[in-house]
Amino acid sequence: MGRALGILGCCLALALVLLPLPAAPRGPALRPRRQPRPGGPSADTACKNRPLDLVFIVDSSRSVRPEEFEKVKIFLSEMIDTLDVGERTTRVAVMNYASTVKVEFPLRTYFDKASLKEAVSRIEPLSAGTMTGLAIQTAMDEVFTEEMGTRPAAFNIPKVVIVVTDGRPQDQVQDVAASARTAGIEIYAVGVDRADMQSLRIMASEPLDEHVFYVETYGVIEKLTSKFRETFCAVNVCALGTHGCQHVCVSNGASYLCDCYEGYTLNPDKRTCSAVDMCAPGRHECDQICVSKNGSYVCDCYEGYTLNPDKKTCSGAITSSLVTTEESCKCEAIVALQDSVTSRLEALSSKLEEVSEKLQAYQDRQQIV
Repeated sequence: MGRALGILGCCLALALVLLPLPAAPRGPALRPRRQPRPGGPSADTACKNRPLDLVFIVDSSRSVRPEEFEKVKIFLSEMIDTLDVGERTTRVAVMNYASTVKVEFPLRTYFDKASLKEAVSRIEPLSAGTMTGLAIQTAMDEVFTEEMGTRPAAFNIPKVVIVVTDGRPQDQVQDVAASARTAGIEIYAVGVDRADMQSLRIMASEPLDEHVFYVETYGVIEKLTSKFRETFCAVNVCALGTHGCQHVCVSNGASYLCDCYEGYTLNPDKRTCSAVDMCAPGRHECDQICVSKNGSYVCDCYEGYTLNPDKKTCSGAITSSLVTTEESCKCEAIVALQDSVTSRLEALSSKLEEVSEKLQAYQDRQQIV
């Protein structure tokens, strides 16, 4: 019994020595920021139509035969297919002119390709006359207004006109076109067949070689679609692969910015990335030990502790496992020493009692004598 109590006492003493140490104070967790995917949302294409307020002004005078006017409508539909149409992207209006001008639909009416193409298919020619100057003036007065869907100047959305004609204007176009350009309207002039090239150059914006187009017949006008697509193209620098970003390229209009994957930070050169020390004070949630690992971290525990299921905190190991073989042997030696001392003390006590009894007997005899 005494031996068992001795071992238990020794083990309790060792357990007290190995009591859990207080956890180091933890700062608030700093979550790595979420990063955009490499290449951004437009990584699949190097060219995307920039937002425009675009107005087609189409000549439907008598010189344009019905089958030719159908070709013009096909050209308009194919142009619409190349545009990024939407209320917040490119808005489209169509005007039809001869001796009079008709706004077929303004910029505020349709914001999807299917509706635009359906509306284009219903356009009928007006015949008689070629009042190109009047058509441009009407565009300024009735179409390029906020009421009709043109976005405010603060939005910085380009205002663009594409004039398609096969003849010579029958009114003064030079001053009207100049006023339109001064008002910030960019004019492209498309001439077909008998179109007067001098008139096209007078109405178009500079540089003329980028704003004046000519085709021999309406039968090939749709070939201009690819030219206009290139003209209205906004290059996505990230998709070209020449940006130099180590991790992530984020398109920013005609330019770009570099960013990094989660667990990394952008270096001062604004292109390369370095791993963040996630074990720096305040960045992790480990109870005892933080181990950096590929821009992230894992938690560990001191010897004698185990990591809890939350992978952050630690718990003391089971008491029975704390006493090693060596420590058990030490306990055995201490108990053996205690047994030996106890045995010797018991023997000495017995001898003392024997001496005490003899002394008492001697004293008793002396009193009798």
